[in-house]
Amino acid sequence: MKQQKCNYFPSLWRRGRGKGLSPFLLLLLFSLSLHAQRQDILLNNNWSFRFSHQVQGDTRRVDLPHTWNAQDALAGKTDYKRGIGNYEKALYVRPEWKGKRLFLRFEGVNSVANVFINRKHIGEHRGGYGAFIFEITDLVKYGEKNSILVRANNGEQLDIMPLVGDFNFYGGIYRDVHLLITDETCISPLDYASPGVYLVQEAVSAQEAKVCAKVNLSNRATDGAAELRIQVTDGSKVICKENRSISLKQGTDIQEQLPLLIQKPRLWNGCEDPFMYQVTVSLHKNGKQIDSVTQPLGLRYYHTDPAQGFFLNGKHLPLHGVCRHQDRAEVGNALRPQHHEEDVALMREMGVNAIRLAHYPQATYMYDLMDRHGIVTWAEIPFVGPGGYADKGFVNQLSFRENGKQQLIELIRQHYNHPSICFWGLFNELKEVGDNPVEYIKELNVLAKQEDPTRPTTSASNQNGDLNFITDNIAWNRYDGWYGSTPKTLATFLDRTHEKYPEIRIGISEYGAGASIYHQQDSLRQPSASGWWHPENWQTYYHMENWKIIAERPFVWGTFVWNMFDFGAAHRTEGDRPGINDKGLVTFDRKVKKDSYYFYKANWNKQEPMIYLAEKRYRLRYQPEQTFMAFTTAPEAELFVNGVSCGKQKADTYSTVVWKGIKLKAGENTIRVTTPGKKPLTDVVVVEYKEDGSLQ
Repeated sequence: MKQQKCNYFPSLWRRGRGKGLSPFLLLLLFSLSLHAQRQDILLNNNWSFRFSHQVQGDTRRVDLPHTWNAQDALAGKTDYKRGIGNYEKALYVRPEWKGKRLFLRFEGVNSVANVFINRKHIGEHRGGYGAFIFEITDLVKYGEKNSILVRANNGEQLDIMPLVGDFNFYGGIYRDVHLLITDETCISPLDYASPGVYLVQEAVSAQEAKVCAKVNLSNRATDGAAELRIQVTDGSKVICKENRSISLKQGTDIQEQLPLLIQKPRLWNGCEDPFMYQVTVSLHKNGKQIDSVTQPLGLRYYHTDPAQGFFLNGKHLPLHGVCRHQDRAEVGNALRPQHHEEDVALMREMGVNAIRLAHYPQATYMYDLMDRHGIVTWAEIPFVGPGGYADKGFVNQLSFRENGKQQLIELIRQHYNHPSICFWGLFNELKEVGDNPVEYIKELNVLAKQEDPTRPTTSASNQNGDLNFITDNIAWNRYDGWYGSTPKTLATFLDRTHEKYPEIRIGISEYGAGASIYHQQDSLRQPSASGWWHPENWQTYYHMENWKIIAERPFVWGTFVWNMFDFGAAHRTEGDRPGINDKGLVTFDRKVKKDSYYFYKANWNKQEPMIYLAEKRYRLRYQPEQTFMAFTTAPEAELFVNGVSCGKQKADTYSTVVWKGIKLKAGENTIRVTTPGKKPLTDVVVVEYKEDGSLQ
C-alpha cells in the first residue's frame, strides 16, 4: 500500500483493510451530503424478526435498536435466551445510485453477526461491541428491492471476548444500522470501522500543537488526479488548512498524511473548558467536492505521576470517576440517544469528571458526549475475568487471542479522534491460574502501543501477580466493607502497595456496595453482600468512609465508583429484586438518586449550592433519640424539629453535617435542615416515631 508519511508518525493503516466503520452523527453527515456526494441513510425501521428455530416464519416487526432480552434477562431468568435471532429488511436500491459505492455499517450486534444480501452470505463479524462494515456495491440489484438478512447470535462462544461477565449478554442488533453511499473515489470507511481519518497529536503545548492528519483513500474509478483538502476551524474561523494534489490508480487504497500546525491552541481542558476544533477533510476532482468527513479535534496533553496522580494540560486534576454499563430498565442495552444524554446529565449534576466505560466499547454517541462535556474517559475491550465466579476469562487458543486483538484494533481505530479518551483498558479481573494470560496481556499492550503511541494503557485487577506490572497504569477493584473486611483495609492496601511499588501508578477502578431504596434500618449494620437485605444507609456509610481514604491519598491517579447506575445481571439474586446488581448510585430506571449520590454531589460539584437530608426514605422510626445527617456545599447548616431549632453545625471536610441525640415526639415529626444566608437552601422530611415499637 502506498503511503505518504508525516515526518513524525508511524502509519495507522499498516494492517490494511478491515471490517468496519465507526458511526458518525446522522445530522452531521446529512448536512455534509448536501455539499459532498456522501450520504448516510439510517436503516433502523421496519425489520422483521424471528428466532432461527421458528422455521415457519413466525415473525414480528421491530425497529432498531433492538434486543430480544429486554424482558427475560431483566426478570432475573438465568436461562434468558442466548441463541440466534434473524433480522430481515427490504431495501430499495435506487437506480441513480449505480456508479456510486454502497456500504452497510452496523454500530453493534451482539455478539456474532452473519450478513446476507439477497440470501447470499457476504461476511461475518465476531464481537458484540464494535462497529463493522461491508461493501455491497456489486451485490445489490439496482432499481429493485433487496433483502438484508442478519443472523445475530449471543450464544456462548469460546473464542470471542468476553467469555464471562457479571452482566447480561443481550442479543440483537442493539445499535443503529446505516447505508453509506460514496463516490467511486472516497475517504475509505473500510479500515476496521474507522472514519478513515486519524488526527494524531504528536506534540501539544500552550504554545503550539503539531498534528498529523492521516487519511485513508480508496479508488474504484479510473486512474486520475485528485486534491485532498484539510481545514481546521474553531466554529466559524479557519485556523489552518492544507492541500495536496494526489494521483490515484484504479483499485488501490492509499494513506495520505498531512501535517497541521496550530499556534497558541485553545486546549480541551476537561469539564472546565471542553473546547474542540473541527477538522474537515474533503476530496476533490475536477474542482468538484466528491467526499468529505468531519472529525473533532480536542487538543490536550496529560500524564500520570506515581506520587501526585493525574495532570491535564500541566495542572493536577483529581479524577472523580464512575463506571457505567450500557443498559437500563425496560430496554436492556438497546439504548437511544436520549438514554445516553440522561445518563450524562445525572453524572454532570453529581460532579463526575472521569468515567470508566466498562467492560466493553460503548456507543460512539456516548464517547461524543464525553468529548462534549469534558469527561476524562477510560475505554476498554471486553477482556473480562470471572471475578468471584468459577469460570475463566482467558482460554489460550489462537482464535480467542486473535479475536481479542481484533477487538482492540477496532476500539482504537474507531474511537481514535475522541479527545476524552485518555486510557486504553486491556483487561478486568483476570486470574493467573490455569491458562495464564500474562504473556497475552503483554502482546495486547504492545499492540495498543503500535496502534496508538500517544495514549497510556491501563487495567483493572483484583489479583496479585505479574499481570499488575504490564500496562502503563494499574488500578484495583476494591470492595472493602462490602465483600467482607472494613473500609480501613483499603487504606492499608493503598499505603502498603504505594510503599512497596512507589514507581507504579495506582488507581481504584471499582469500589462500591449494594443498596435498595426500599431497605431502611434503624442501626448501622453491615449486611451480607449475597443476601436479600441491602440497606441504603450502609451504602452511604461505605462510600463516605472509602472516599475519605481515597481523597487523602494524592498518589491515587483516579477512582471510579462501581457503579453509577444499577444494572442487569440475571444471575444475581440479592437485594430487593432478582437479576439486578444494585451497587448503583442511581436506580436502574434512573428515577431515584440514592443518598450516596448526594454525598458525592456535595463533595464533587461545588458549583451548584445544595443541601440534602440523608435517610429521608426511612420514615418510620423506633428509637426516641435519632441522629440526622445532611450533605451540603454550605459551610454550616441548622436543624429544625417541628419548627424548633436544634442548633447549627459546621460541615466537615467532606461536606457532611451531623446532629446527634435529637429527640422526637410520638407520631409525626417534621425535620428541616437549612443553610444560612439571604438565599437559604432547605430540605424537609416528615418521619413518624412509634413509642411502643421495637427495634426493626
